[in-house]
Amino acid sequence: MKSICPSLKLFDKKVLVLGLSKSGISAAKYLNKTGADVYLTEFREEKPEDAEILKELRASGIKIEMGGHSDDFIKDAYIAVTSPGIPPNSPLMQKLKDLKIKVISEIELAYSQTGVPFIAITGTNGKTTTTALIAHILSSEYKAEPCGNYGVPPCDLLDKDIDFMVCECSSFQLEYSNSFQPQISVFTNFTPDHINWHGNLENYFKAKAKIFKGPQAPQFSVLNAKDERLFEFSKECGGTVFLFDGDIGENCSYIKEEAIYFKRNGKEEKIIDLSACPLIGNHNYQNVMCAVIVAKIEGISNEDIKSSIMSFKIPEHRLEKFAQSGKTVFYNDSKATNPEASLVAINSFNNCDVVLIAGGRDKNTDLKEFCDAIKKHIKTVVLIGEAADRFDENLRKEGFNNIIRENSMEDAVDKSIELNSDVVLLSPACASFDMFSGYEERGRVFKEYVLSKIN
Repeated sequence: MKSICPSLKLFDKKVLVLGLSKSGISAAKYLNKTGADVYLTEFREEKPEDAEILKELRASGIKIEMGGHSDDFIKDAYIAVTSPGIPPNSPLMQKLKDLKIKVISEIELAYSQTGVPFIAITGTNGKTTTTALIAHILSSEYKAEPCGNYGVPPCDLLDKDIDFMVCECSSFQLEYSNSFQPQISVFTNFTPDHINWHGNLENYFKAKAKIFKGPQAPQFSVLNAKDERLFEFSKECGGTVFLFDGDIGENCSYIKEEAIYFKRNGKEEKIIDLSACPLIGNHNYQNVMCAVIVAKIEGISNEDIKSSIMSFKIPEHRLEKFAQSGKTVFYNDSKATNPEASLVAINSFNNCDVVLIAGGRDKNTDLKEFCDAIKKHIKTVVLIGEAADRFDENLRKEGFNNIIRENSMEDAVDKSIELNSDVVLLSPACASFDMFSGYEERGRVFKEYVLSKIN
């Protein structure tokens, strides 16, 4: 592990931590341990389940304010470390701006405190699988830990002897990361999402794009050749640029003759046959190609890359095959919280009878491509949640009428099992907050209920 003096020295400084989130708690603990005067402020009221962690934090000397952000608590802070959920246009951020208090992400805090190289993975979809796969492959020869949006907050790793932080980075985190400079920056794909948080699509793109150019440019940039916007953007990126899913240029990874290949400085190497990959669908092949590039950059042998891919277990809720009853196979893709994410799952199935369970809290994005994919690949759609009316209307407008409406996840599963299809796919294309606390709970409820019915 590299060892450097922290570039951001916070000993004896008043530091605000915004939000009692997983990353906020991690930042608060680290800062407190290193001698900062830590003030944690949370907008929501205290809940019974908060009691244990609040007691622990207060016992260590951290000051905590629940139920609002008071002027007295915030004033005179040297810097603020924010949780990802607080948008730039919030009253709190405006207040901090007026007080000229700099705001950084927990990722940026961790980066400022260590010399361990970061491999940053961003994009709209595929980040978690790619992060997990890269960490898994690198672990064949190095101490590599997944962190950020997947795994643990990077501040949890600052005292560990590791070689790489493989960090899933959301646009929310990168918005407040203006010095973060990864060794390798990966851009999986780009589609509309989180428009309300960022204000518009361009702001969303700029938040992700910053770690590829200018003062934050990495040593290596890895981008999706099949994504038109990213292919054009790759011409602006810093460092050595690698493209995946296209035999383009001297540095790339691509599919040829039903196998994944890698090319560096024009020299081609076969890595793995598609038939040996445990992940299905072109989107997952893209994740594999992306991970191959990172692994080859870091010097992992072809044999170790291949064996690591073959032993990889896909993260939960991401086109996760988890059960089979008779001929029916069940897939949990609850992480598909927008139509673009569901598209990659839907397009993974050909020439079979598929029942799709979709719906939830609508993000009001365009549904034309989503409906077209359903017409091509799906036999029956079971709709639930707040988005059911709009999804129903759009599907029928596009000529798809085999639609069933149900009031709960349990009812949707019951109906899907009754249809005796080849595949039952939960890929909601929506957020989960109308019925669940998050996509994780939605996926767990789906899996547990399916298993209770078929076992």
